[in-house]
Amino acid sequence: MNPILHIAVFVVTCALLSYSFAVIPAQRKRRISKSILTFLTIGVVLDVTATALMIWGSKHIPITPHGILGYSALAAMVADAVLLWKLHMRNETEIPRKLHLYTRFAYGWWVLAYVAGAMLAMFMGKAKG
Repeated sequence: MNPILHIAVFVVTCALLSYSFAVIPAQRKRRISKSILTFLTIGVVLDVTATALMIWGSKHIPITPHGILGYSALAAMVADAVLLWKLHMRNETEIPRKLHLYTRFAYGWWVLAYVAGAMLAMFMGKAKG
């Protein structure tokens, strides 16, 4: 694996941690806070960075089944961040039921994309070795 992809893997793993530090407490408390929004925003920035690095470091075209899964998962997390920020801007702290469920769905979809990417990298590594 080339060095750019190694950096991308590290950055996307940091995004996973950041998203987890945001979503898990939000799901448990059903409330948003500045720390939740901060971790969610950091996660989005890391995710965008990792996606750009993966596109740049890959020799393959950026439109693949895994790419589509990853882009849609990123879009779901961006939408979740925007919706939670809008809620916060209205000075609301309790997460409505539908948004609470959407957050769970978006995070689950993103984790699925993360695991699929890890499995793809593992199988491609075994195929080359």
